[in-house]
Amino acid sequence: MHPNALLDLTTQLVREVLKLDAPADSIVSYFFRQHKALGQRERHALAETAYAVLRQRLLWANLAQSGHGPQERRLALLAWQGQEHILKNGATADELGWLQRTAAIDRSNLADKLRHNLPDWLANRLRDQLDDENFWALVATFSASAPLDLRVNTQKAKREAVLEALAAAQIAAEPTPYSPLGIRIPGKPALQKMPVYTEGHVEVQDEGSQLLALLTNPKRGEMVVDFCAGAGGKTLALGALMRNTGRLYAFDISAHRLDNLKPRLARSGLSNVYSTQIAHENDDRIKRLRGKIDRVLVDAPCSGLGTLRRNPDLKWRQSPKAIDELQAKQTAILASAARLLKPGGRLVYATCSIIPDENEGIADAFTAAHPEFELINAAEALEAAGVSRAGELVSPAGHLRLWPHKHATDGFYAAVWQRKD
Repeated sequence: MHPNALLDLTTQLVREVLKLDAPADSIVSYFFRQHKALGQRERHALAETAYAVLRQRLLWANLAQSGHGPQERRLALLAWQGQEHILKNGATADELGWLQRTAAIDRSNLADKLRHNLPDWLANRLRDQLDDENFWALVATFSASAPLDLRVNTQKAKREAVLEALAAAQIAAEPTPYSPLGIRIPGKPALQKMPVYTEGHVEVQDEGSQLLALLTNPKRGEMVVDFCAGAGGKTLALGALMRNTGRLYAFDISAHRLDNLKPRLARSGLSNVYSTQIAHENDDRIKRLRGKIDRVLVDAPCSGLGTLRRNPDLKWRQSPKAIDELQAKQTAILASAARLLKPGGRLVYATCSIIPDENEGIADAFTAAHPEFELINAAEALEAAGVSRAGELVSPAGHLRLWPHKHATDGFYAAVWQRKD
């Protein structure tokens, strides 16, 4: 595709994602369905450009004020900086001169808001938790894309064999530092047609998400519930840890999300998974299991702000009001899930958020309100599941606390309890 046409398409896509009226990944997917002639490399370039604009939105919008033409085109040009072939053959002389002037600006002297590219409310909440060094380290991490993490399906393969297969395909990969099931790949190579993927030897799953399944640590023959299963990434991890025995219930209110589990389940080779759409957290199908379950994982609906490397639009689409509303839902779901546990059973509450109101706030209130549950130190639970260097992952209060800049995972939180006998 000629650079002129590519820049025009980029401008269109940037205009659509900046409306912020739907998740960016949905907008990008819809855009590609409307432009089916785009090749894989062009799709990758367009998507990465759109996400770069979302990451640097405040800074680049400020720089764009000094240029001419549609703002979305100026933002696209800033995102294409460094791609000399595209710019030389697609941008005008005036635009190239403007880009040179913006590149010469010392950005370290700009206002903090333009450097961290976060809404004020979110920046303030992060500064309340982090010292200055860690705050800016987190900002730098959120300004870059995430690597690709895979979870090895131990029902079908060993990690060493998958690493050998990737090396044979000339794909750089290494074991994840904490999860004994994980593999990390820099960049985003196309794996969908490789045998390790099509035959169900691996699933795409962030290392932090793998650690939640390991924290739940289900055993052979147990009855286990993934309370908010979604598309089933953690369901599949739990099923493999159970060695395809027992019964694993995958509950979710969204039939669409559970439908996405079906092809993944078929690849995995698991037959112990029972996926069920529920109406709400007090559905009768849940009530029938009260007091019968050995382990429950509650990966609660949350702001998702720990995933800003992958979903930078969330920092612009979330709000304090939305988080307040989520807390009521999180509290209700956790209370309902807790009723499923038999004496001695394990309960794990988790989010992919870095906001204490959704994390420690919910967990501490649950502990205070439910004396029949005893908080377990997450480091001990992770060590028992074979997780390396588990002490690095846990807060002084004994909760799992993952930070992208410290642990190279998405931002995750988890608390774990045991129901007293």
